[in-house]
Amino acid sequence: MSKCKNCRIEILDETERCPLCNSVLEQTIEVENMYPDVRMVVRRMTLIGRIYLFCAILSEAILIAVNILTGSQTWWCAITGLSLFYVYMLIRFAILGKSGYKSKILILSLIALLMLIASDIVTGYRGWSVNYVLPSGIVLIDVGIIVLMAANRRNWQSYMMWQILMILCSLVPMTLYLAGIEKAPYFAFFPLAFSVFLFLGTVIIGDRRARLELKRRFHIR
Repeated sequence: MSKCKNCRIEILDETERCPLCNSVLEQTIEVENMYPDVRMVVRRMTLIGRIYLFCAILSEAILIAVNILTGSQTWWCAITGLSLFYVYMLIRFAILGKSGYKSKILILSLIALLMLIASDIVTGYRGWSVNYVLPSGIVLIDVGIIVLMAANRRNWQSYMMWQILMILCSLVPMTLYLAGIEKAPYFAFFPLAFSVFLFLGTVIIGDRRARLELKRRFHIR
């Protein structure tokens, strides 16, 4: 343990310089105000994640056995498995992940959509996930992007790449409709129209800042 004379704090990390003022530290035994050891918190959360993973695998194995032994015609254990997996993703990605909050929110939303589609497939596929959940989810994510842009007005242009991603995602329902899989035409085309007009509105209203952001992202001079 080391002590900084200038800041008058104790440092738990193994370092020779103060993380606040960068001055040389001196060895000490007494403890007053300690600089927190972030690594200890990360290790603790990682251990919790591993414990949860083990319990989730054990629980899912039991549920699969129950599903088989009861002779059920529906593989409901797949839904519980997907739910347990999503909670694990929340721990690993949302809590332990190093990405920004906007990336966590949007990516976890996309994962939730994919899991709902998977739930529809494993339970016999009735089409509700593709016809209604997928298009509605894309529109809700677009609305979430608008909310995040309003909340982060100083850096709203950083969400433009997510808007482009949602345009690409909105092509999926339309493609499924053209392939005869999607049965609701309005739900198929509305997400694409919403995403495109959201992007166009951002470019037009954002004017110079929007154009500079696109040039920077796509390395255009």
